[in-house]
Amino acid sequence: MFSAAGCSSSGPSTEETASGAPSVSQRVRARAVQDSQGLVKQYDAVLAARPGLTGLLAPLRGEVVRHVGAFGGTVSPAPVPSPAAPLDDKSALTQLAAAERALADRRAGELLTVPGELARLLASVAAAGAVHAYVLAEGAR
Repeated sequence: MFSAAGCSSSGPSTEETASGAPSVSQRVRARAVQDSQGLVKQYDAVLAARPGLTGLLAPLRGEVVRHVGAFGGTVSPAPVPSPAAPLDDKSALTQLAAAERALADRRAGELLTVPGELARLLASVAAAGAVHAYVLAEGAR
């Protein structure tokens, strides 16, 4: 599935549509930025509440920050209100694993809707998210 999506040179344009509305690619890219920014906030909330998990979570968070940049976004250096973190390590890791898994699945599902380069980027980031979900789930055991 990934190779077929990555090899196609046809598909939706990366430019605005004739009506001036954002193309599918632009919408997918913008959503990917927002989704990754939201995931960074979830990591930040857990790291603030569970500093003992820093060794495990800091590298994963760093990768998610790089994903934001790869999609053309930035992460605000200023602290922003974050979602409440679970009270214990296992719950925190389980919650992050579920968020990573859901996002990876959604991105994999979008592969056939966008042209080559964006499809390859989505596939790569979806694969990274699936690995993050696995690492987090193992950490919760």
